Amino acid sequence: VQLQASGGGLVQAGGSLRLSCTASGRTFSSYTMGWFRQAPGAEREFVAGINPRTGSTHLPDSVQGRFAISRDNAKNTVYLQMNNLKPEDTAVYFCARSRLEVVTAIPQRYHIWGQGTQVTVSS
Repeated sequence: VQLQASGGGLVQAGGSLRLSCTASGRTFSSYTMGWFRQAPGAEREFVAGINPRTGSTHLPDSVQGRFAISRDNAKNTVYLQMNNLKPEDTAVYFCARSRLEVVTAIPQRYHIWGQGTQVTVSS
């Protein structure tokens, strides 16, 4: 199984981007999917997760109200819609898949990772 992330780029503060993560394999809908980000010198940070059964989403306060995660099981794709971007959102964004059926913010609970896509927000 592989995850392919795309959609990053350079955007001005207040702008929007939508990241996509497409997975190979036929059991995409059974797995919790998450998005993380990592800025230079910082730890990997959870930014969104989506439950495979209920579709419920979980986002930390730092992005709540600005980011949204969704999934299209027919396309084996999970999305991260990012609005009102801020310079502090600048990071490499990773999608990841977990074996757990509940969303977790712990990176070690995700066993498959995409290659990352760079998001840069200018002030």
